[in-house]
Amino acid sequence: MSQELSEQEIIRREKLHNLEAAGINPYPAPLYPVSHYSATIKSQYTEENKEAFASVCVAGRIMSVNDKGKVMFVKIQDNEGLIQLYIKRDEICPQEDKSYWDHLTKNGMDLGDIIGATGYVFITKTGETSVHASTVTLLAKSLKPLPVVKRDEEGHVFDAVTDPEFRYRQRYADLIINPEVKDTFAKRTLLMTTIREFLNTRGALEVDTPILQAIPGGAAARPFITHHNALDVPFYLRIANELYLKRLIVGGFDWVYEFSRDFRNEGMDRTHNPEFTVLEWYTAYKDYFWMMEITETLFEKIAITLHGTTEVKVGDKTINFKAPYRRISIMEAIQENTGIDISAMDEAGLREVCKKLNIDVPPTIGKGKLIDEIFGATSEHTYIQPTFIIDYPVEMSPLTKKHRSKEGLVERFELMVNGKELANAYTELNDPIDQRKRFEDQLALMERGDDEAMFIDHDFLRALEYGMPPTSGIGIGIDRLCMMMLNQPSIQDVLFFPQMRPETFK
Repeated sequence: MSQELSEQEIIRREKLHNLEAAGINPYPAPLYPVSHYSATIKSQYTEENKEAFASVCVAGRIMSVNDKGKVMFVKIQDNEGLIQLYIKRDEICPQEDKSYWDHLTKNGMDLGDIIGATGYVFITKTGETSVHASTVTLLAKSLKPLPVVKRDEEGHVFDAVTDPEFRYRQRYADLIINPEVKDTFAKRTLLMTTIREFLNTRGALEVDTPILQAIPGGAAARPFITHHNALDVPFYLRIANELYLKRLIVGGFDWVYEFSRDFRNEGMDRTHNPEFTVLEWYTAYKDYFWMMEITETLFEKIAITLHGTTEVKVGDKTINFKAPYRRISIMEAIQENTGIDISAMDEAGLREVCKKLNIDVPPTIGKGKLIDEIFGATSEHTYIQPTFIIDYPVEMSPLTKKHRSKEGLVERFELMVNGKELANAYTELNDPIDQRKRFEDQLALMERGDDEAMFIDHDFLRALEYGMPPTSGIGIGIDRLCMMMLNQPSIQDVLFFPQMRPETFK
């Protein structure tokens, strides 16, 4: 990307120089006594209580200027929205320093500049609640013009900037010119706050676990690798926090949770980002049946908090998060969608099914991954309304307790919504002998070339040998949950700064 300045940028730098030459600091000290914000003023001001708004101080970014000569109408955007300033040139104070105002109107009133104003609130002849300014102060000069956005008379955007390359790279500008984006991220925070309150009121404890890990455990994924200079050993960015949270269950906590920033060195698309947020929690003396019930209760609460109803619009569909949700085993789901019963098949049989269904699979993966590929290709996308896919084969779930009544299966579920996985949960494996055998099976897959197979975590095995109570755990993809709850088509739309190929600056 070239740093060559546009004509507008050159003009703005000349204005900056003129202000400085006149002794005006275009970036004054940060303290500015803002007392009121746009939405509060508009919602609370009336003729009956105007004395409460006889002296206000506002600040924001200039989004439009309508210069009528003796009077200027300037709309500024603050944290809450837009508010109009009514500026009468011969009433701007201080009268003895007219030079400041003259320099300001000539060099410091461009779109994008940040200004402050004091005055009183009134309603104009056209019925717009405005601030009649008595002082105007330049707080920050904008050197780069904002992209042009068309707004109606009320300030609502009707022709937004939609180019994703611009919006994701320059999120700061995107937030300025597309106000609904700011609302999306405010609701993301509300979603996470709702979850925290839900868990905290039930006795769960929020904790932090390491992001840099000597062994990337807790999931089947390809990790990012780094190097610790002082210890002179490789470290991995975590792919999951599961094994550390279960260590805390061993240590005596009954319910722990963490909003975990995880990293997986894999592909990128509209539902995957290499850096993402997962909520995981683990609860002692519970199983996956209990976990299904509390999960659907949580999702119902999130929908109601954000939308006032359990029905959520996702694209052209309406998803109803009202509990309870349907439950179906993964084998039944595959049979339901393909007519093929794979429940008794070995690896060779599964490969034949993949061939018949035109599913291309590498020779390095084993039985569990083959079943996962078949489900993903034929069935996953068909479950639009919230559905628990349950009772997975043991080969697919090396950290999950064997099913109490179904040979060869484990007590696991994935919650499917709109054809995508939103949550993955187990009755946790707490038998250290069985867990060691499962890790060894994963090591065998790694030796076959499966670069997503799990490492053996000897310290975690040692922790299990001290004894972990019966436990249920879950992982919920927060970014994907936000996509659905906030009706956003891409994961990049719910991440402030999604990963992108670096720009080249000359």
